[in-house]
Amino acid sequence: MTAWPSRILTTAGPRIDERLVAALARLDDPTLPIAETNRQLGVVAEGLGLLRPSYQQVRVIVHELRSRQRSPRLGEMLLESSFRIKSPEAVVDFFAGS
Repeated sequence: MTAWPSRILTTAGPRIDERLVAALARLDDPTLPIAETNRQLGVVAEGLGLLRPSYQQVRVIVHELRSRQRSPRLGEMLLESSFRIKSPEAVVDFFAGS
């Protein structure tokens, strides 16, 4: 069995820009498959000149957003982060429960 060189493996994927997380919160429709939301987010990412996030990243964030039942506080936090009223760290703190 051949081992993979350690330089090929990564410990984490790239972070998703907070603007894409905010767009994802707006785009998500629980009646549609997450794959469709992922396709729509890819178009937004390209429009912003950003890399398309992976389906896995989108799926994880969608499930997190849905589990919080789109609380007004979360939407407000994402919007304020998008307009740079609050720092992206505030969104991370919100998800961490701080």
